[in-house]
Amino acid sequence: KELMNAQLQNKISKDVEAKISKRQRDFYLMEQLKGIKRELGLESDGKDKLIEQFKAKALALAMPDEVKKVFDEEVGKLAHLEPAASEFNVTRNYLDWLTQLPWGRFSAEDYDLPRARVVLDEDHYGLEDVKQRILEFIAVGKLRGAVQGKILCFVGPPGVGKTSIGKSIARALGREFYRFSVGGLTDVAEVKGHRRTYVGAMPGKVVQALKRVQTENPLLLIDEIDKLGRGHQGDPASALLELLDPEQNNAFLDHYMDVPVDLSRVLFVCTANVTDTIPGPLLDRMEIIRLSGYLADEKLSIAQKYLAPQAKEAAGLEGASVSLSDEAVDALVRSYCRESGVRNLKKHIEKIFRKAALKIIESGVAVPVPVSAEKTGAAETTDSAEKAEAAETADKPEATTETEKKPADASVLAQRMTVPDSYSLEVSASELKGYVGPPVFDSDRLYDTTPAGVVMGLAWTSMGGSALYIESVVEATVNNSDNENSAHGRLHTTGQLGDVMKESSTLAYTFVRSLMVRRDPTNQFFGRHIIHLHVPEGATPKDGPSAGVTMATALLSLALNRPIRPDVAMTGELTLTGRVLKIGGLKEKTIAARRSGVRRILFPKANVADWEELPANVKEGIEGFPIEWYEQIPPLVGLE
Repeated sequence: KELMNAQLQNKISKDVEAKISKRQRDFYLMEQLKGIKRELGLESDGKDKLIEQFKAKALALAMPDEVKKVFDEEVGKLAHLEPAASEFNVTRNYLDWLTQLPWGRFSAEDYDLPRARVVLDEDHYGLEDVKQRILEFIAVGKLRGAVQGKILCFVGPPGVGKTSIGKSIARALGREFYRFSVGGLTDVAEVKGHRRTYVGAMPGKVVQALKRVQTENPLLLIDEIDKLGRGHQGDPASALLELLDPEQNNAFLDHYMDVPVDLSRVLFVCTANVTDTIPGPLLDRMEIIRLSGYLADEKLSIAQKYLAPQAKEAAGLEGASVSLSDEAVDALVRSYCRESGVRNLKKHIEKIFRKAALKIIESGVAVPVPVSAEKTGAAETTDSAEKAEAAETADKPEATTETEKKPADASVLAQRMTVPDSYSLEVSASELKGYVGPPVFDSDRLYDTTPAGVVMGLAWTSMGGSALYIESVVEATVNNSDNENSAHGRLHTTGQLGDVMKESSTLAYTFVRSLMVRRDPTNQFFGRHIIHLHVPEGATPKDGPSAGVTMATALLSLALNRPIRPDVAMTGELTLTGRVLKIGGLKEKTIAARRSGVRRILFPKANVADWEELPANVKEGIEGFPIEWYEQIPPLVGLE
């Protein structure tokens, strides 16, 4: 038994020694092979080759001294790490990012003002404020010989071209373009990057953008900056403070990179629908450029120059004699698409051209596109071969069945159709109903002639300006036959009004009661009646103080039982003493008034500068009357 145990141990020892010897021999031979290949220049060690690649990339970059120092340290660390170590891949990924950033690389600046103007006009109609600001930017760069980065913020309703103008600006300046949206962003790491200690750590969006565009002076478009979120991972709006500060972003510190990145020559363009939700410190760092809605004549030009050709091409009707008449586009604007932007108008035009394409195909007007001679010859050869094959297999039912099951040639399936020149189709205004359905808006106004107690106000929302009617009626009469002093009228409101607007209605009611007492102490209208004040479109929430003068005028018109002029609209915040205070969004409100056929606008005197800055085509045919005290309003609206 002991002999058997000794023999077994001896056998196991010999097997182990044999395996160890084999591994040592293999290792020794592999190292010799590597050394021979290295001497011959056939192959280098994987780690050494990687380090050489990183160093070659770094030599081609103009790294700042601080970044170069970090790079050398990381390369030295990588040289002493085993490839199997977990730290090896972390260091390798970091060096990969460090050598892929465009240190010292810049796009050639284009200071050609006439070309920039042509590019901006090609892509967008109107938007003169934006175009003027970009031309100023180019002119300053031409004088200085270099362009510093700026932070612009385009604010306006949806569909006015905020995002697309960013691409045009990049094309006009000859810069690379990168866009990312921060709408609903709740993680600071998306902006500032993750720490390298985390698994799957990555730099933030800005560093990723620089890697993608491979230049240090791109145009970065930060979309929907007014919709930033806030979560457990921090406040991204606060993280953007460093990024969008011209005094700080020359040494932007990403958590992953941990080296200063110069963003001072990046042109940041932000977009937003409103500024109310943007934090004050962040808003202070940006230059606000407001984009208002388009007028009907501007929409007509945009549709004919941009939207219709794009929709025509998308529908496969390029080159065909299919068009929209000016009257049809005007009817679309007035009866279907009254919003401030042109996105809905674009959808309707695309729908019209799709219906036109369907009509052409169903009528059999379209013909196949002629193919070239070479393709014709090849097709004939293919057809002959197929016929010969079919003749050979005619006697074989099975083969015939298989031939019938063969799919059609892809080139035949994908063959384009074209509309002959002899066919023409023009969609007129009277035919719109068959293409896009019945009109959404039957009239430009809720009231053609406003009755007593009804006044048109002007409102501003994130969608642009709109007309806002204020209605007031006598609900009931208070019985005061027993006691003259017991008569107490009151006001109640409906229309889904916000807290501020409810206060405005109460204030307007109190002011008009005091005004009637001062003018005619014998008039007991408000003391003897219960008044109901309503703002139509009750499903839409409304708030803000700018309807104060409108509510007061509606109540005064009801008390005097006299209607006001039907072509008057007004806006302004009212104080308890009758002072009219400044409001916002005058341009959008003026555009809305013009759409509704208003000829006279009453606005606060503090907004005179805003009125004077309005383009002539916006104010055309409209009288503007600045109001400082409410007593100036009744004579202008026919209540005096």
